[in-house]
Amino acid sequence: MRPAPGDWVDPTTDDPVVGALSEGVGGPVGPRAGRHPWWTPVRVVLALTAVCLALGMWQKTNCYEDTWQDGNARYTHMCYSDLPYLYTGRGFAELTWPYSDDAQTRARYEVMEYPVGIAYWAYGAAWVTHWLNGSPPIEPRYAMSVGDLSATSPVLREMRIFVVVNALGFAVLTLLAAWLLTGVNPRRPWDAAAFALSPALLLTGLVNWDLVAVVFVAGALWAWARDRPLLTGVLIGLGTAVKLYPLFLLGGVLVICLRRRRMRELAVATLGAAGAWVLANLPAYLSGPSEWKVFWSFNSDRGADLGSAWLVVQQAMEQVGDPFAFDPHTINVGSWLFFGAWCIGVLVLGLTSPATPRLAQLGFLVVAGFLLVNKVYSPQYVLWLLPLAVLARPRWRDLLIWQAGEVLYFASVWWYLGGFLAPAGGGDSGFYWAAIALRIACELWLVAMVVRDILHPRHDPVRAAVRWPAVAAAARSA
Repeated sequence: MRPAPGDWVDPTTDDPVVGALSEGVGGPVGPRAGRHPWWTPVRVVLALTAVCLALGMWQKTNCYEDTWQDGNARYTHMCYSDLPYLYTGRGFAELTWPYSDDAQTRARYEVMEYPVGIAYWAYGAAWVTHWLNGSPPIEPRYAMSVGDLSATSPVLREMRIFVVVNALGFAVLTLLAAWLLTGVNPRRPWDAAAFALSPALLLTGLVNWDLVAVVFVAGALWAWARDRPLLTGVLIGLGTAVKLYPLFLLGGVLVICLRRRRMRELAVATLGAAGAWVLANLPAYLSGPSEWKVFWSFNSDRGADLGSAWLVVQQAMEQVGDPFAFDPHTINVGSWLFFGAWCIGVLVLGLTSPATPRLAQLGFLVVAGFLLVNKVYSPQYVLWLLPLAVLARPRWRDLLIWQAGEVLYFASVWWYLGGFLAPAGGGDSGFYWAAIALRIACELWLVAMVVRDILHPRHDPVRAAVRWPAVAAAARSA
């Protein structure tokens, strides 16, 4: 049931940080405060999301103006994006189907190394890009080398259009995600404002296609809050077809269903997720089985990469002359062992806690564990946690601490790639290692706060808000 306007939890009275900031505009809302007839919390959150996305597009302006051709500016201005490079590097300039098994195509272009949902999205965006550019003939491009083709004026124009098309599509998806997050807990729509105003969303939204998965995670949280296990499972399955991590939400569903003895809902959600994932992958698999497998082999064969604690350890050992090196197999085994242990810990926590944890709490803990031990932790992966974090721990202090580490890392990774953090004497940059460590520490802080909320539910802002209707009613009658 939709709460009455007076039953909404107001952030100025609920969150100490927001309450303190409100002193500059009159202080926290009082019990007799009126409500604007049009600017509801949901509409305000959507407006804030639109502003954040617009600023995120503006932040990429410098790179957009030179079509990401200045190899130095993309790091100095921190406006790097994978999108324009993959437009030409994966054959979208020739409208190549990502899973084509044509020998000439595969000799010319690498296979798209992402799950099928991203490949479908990018292919669709390429079609829109060609249409907006006047549908130029494709045949003459086959005779050119990929390097020469990428430097032609029409293709450079298409690269810019491709980024804009994706950005507008991301905007629609992000607004939808924000709307869904406002509805997970109808009495706390303002919690989604932390998503709408996220520095991480502003800075990383256009780095890659991760926002496509975010909307499915938000949708799964929304569906589960409305006791719709089948829809929850379908959205998890579709999200997993875009990025692997939405699958981990099923772990949270497992804990909740075990606690509440709702095994039928668990089975329905699991079957829905499996069915949706299979159907989403079927076109790609049928058109090119070998090409479909590239995502799995690519991730299995890669070594320690940017942002990972494995990279810090490996580089440090190499710098001191230790002959041991982490090969991909060793990292794979180690990552999955650590992650498995983490998941067991979350399972025990969820089953032994005083009250049944919320799906956002459990999902956040599992995804955070995966990222902390993964062999790559790209800057845009913060988006994986964002919708879960703002609902798992809706407190601005803790969310800002976490995102401060993410913003520092975002700057550091581009300075590192640009060579600006390299010591004068050579070797790897200790500052970059420190940025990774600080990012992990800030994330662990938020993890600790969520674990405390689960172990001691009185600290959980959402559970405390259950008492809000009675408090609000008493205030109105005073």
